[in-house]
Amino acid sequence: MGQQRVKDMTQPAETGGENISNQSKLKKGAKRQVTTGRAYVKATYNNTVVTFTDNLGNALVQASAGSSGFRGPKKSTPYAAGVIIAQAANKVRPYGLKEVNVFVRGVGGGREAAIRALNTNGINVLSIKDITPIPHNGCRPAKPRRV
Repeated sequence: MGQQRVKDMTQPAETGGENISNQSKLKKGAKRQVTTGRAYVKATYNNTVVTFTDNLGNALVQASAGSSGFRGPKKSTPYAAGVIIAQAANKVRPYGLKEVNVFVRGVGGGREAAIRALNTNGINVLSIKDITPIPHNGCRPAKPRRV
């Protein structure tokens, strides 16, 4: 039987220098600067969620009506959408985000209010795209009820 080699855990693991990302080169506590990005608005019947990302899709800031203190049916209102956009815009200011492409998903009440609130909070909207999923005939319906 051959001897098994045991890896020495006291030595640091070797990493290739080319795989280090820009995020690891930043000083501790420093935010990377992103001038253009994406805003994903998910407006359902029960809640509204907004996520700001960079152009690669890496999330920067997320806010939802539930995390802002709204409960029950108030979470899907246009007012709640405006409040969470304002809250997320304040959180994303250290990143320097100025312009966004907006992707809207869902049919809730906060759709249009969220887009209007982006402009009022100092974020320029470059484009708006609806990415609501549409079924292409969807699931099989339930069998008819026999009485």
